[in-house]
Amino acid sequence: MSKPSIRLALALGVAFAVAPSATTRAADPADIVIGSVLPLTGPSAQTGAGLKAAQQLAADLVNGHVSYPLPAVGHDGIPSLGHAHIKLVFADSQGKPDQARAAAEELITQDHAVALIGAYISSTTATASQVAERYGIPFLNPDSSAPSLTARGLKWFFRTTPNDAMFAQNFYDFLADLKKTKKVAVHKVAVVNEDGLFGTGSGDAEESIGKSSGYDVAARIAYPATTTEVNAEVEKIKSAAPDILMMSSYLPDALLFMRGLKDQGVAVQGIFAQDAGFIDPGFIKTEGDDAEGIMTREVFSLEIKQRNQSVPLIDQLFRARFGGKPLDGNTARDFTGVLVLADALDRAHSTDPAAIRDALVKTNIPGSRTLLPWKSIHFDATGQNDGGAGIIEQIQGGKYVTVWPFDVAVKPVVWPMPPWKH
Repeated sequence: MSKPSIRLALALGVAFAVAPSATTRAADPADIVIGSVLPLTGPSAQTGAGLKAAQQLAADLVNGHVSYPLPAVGHDGIPSLGHAHIKLVFADSQGKPDQARAAAEELITQDHAVALIGAYISSTTATASQVAERYGIPFLNPDSSAPSLTARGLKWFFRTTPNDAMFAQNFYDFLADLKKTKKVAVHKVAVVNEDGLFGTGSGDAEESIGKSSGYDVAARIAYPATTTEVNAEVEKIKSAAPDILMMSSYLPDALLFMRGLKDQGVAVQGIFAQDAGFIDPGFIKTEGDDAEGIMTREVFSLEIKQRNQSVPLIDQLFRARFGGKPLDGNTARDFTGVLVLADALDRAHSTDPAAIRDALVKTNIPGSRTLLPWKSIHFDATGQNDGGAGIIEQIQGGKYVTVWPFDVAVKPVVWPMPPWKH
């Protein structure tokens, strides 16, 4: 795409994002209903709002006419189904497993969704996907990373994001590279995680891989994500005196730990986060200088060299929809998830859930056709995308920059992380 055509596509795209075209058929009975389960209220509501905006942007681009080098985009709907449009129907999980279960049931039985997408928090994804399995409805999970989700033997569950076992291995690969290049010595690790599916799965992987790699896992600390104070947990961390922390937390609990670690003067060489609350837009805004130096695994970055030229265009469209906030790992994954379903629908030539499932099984989208730095989107026998990959970002100068793998890094890693600001 030449620079003039990129500018034209961006101009058309932004206009489309702000004001959908007159041909949008919101009430058309031919619309294909996809149900989306997201945390739209409760502690993760801010994240849920971004995911909703990203999913709706993807659906609008599928239903629109502006072409981008992305799956299923710009063909006025689904070509093989008479250009029927996708209609996303959103249901609120409130971040609660029981509510997610009820939301999935309603989307299937009352809204007649032919597929579901969601649900961000791993424990809510677990319950919502069990409902889909019972009804024989495909469930596409773009953003939950608990390894156990694809170990349940489900036939209708598909996950595009890499899981936490993959990300945990990335952390230790990074430490090995850091030892080779900077002669950094890390021996003691503390693993801290919320006690839901997400935190438990990532914590188990971090602990297991750490021990097998010869590290001293000096503490394993689990806590409820709904906690309102973490003083006892922080005291345990301080007593263990680890070199690094590996943390799996949502935004409210991540902020509690940051405050506690600072108040108790816990000094570590590095904090490694499993995404989630540590990349929420509210994290840097709340923590300010105290966020400096924290590292998080990621699946997406606007900073690295992009293989897909549409990345800056989609980012601009998303910013226009979501108060100027840029695409991040969560929103880029949910945007991609809708496109994967649209691609499967077109190849299925049908809205029959079994046909959609069969098409998902055969999915093989090159990574270069996505926003993400992945090799491909291809599902193994468990429903896990085996073409996903992670990167590590560090907060430097108030923003996230890619520091690993070193060959795609935009800045060198700052090690150790800066001391707390007082």
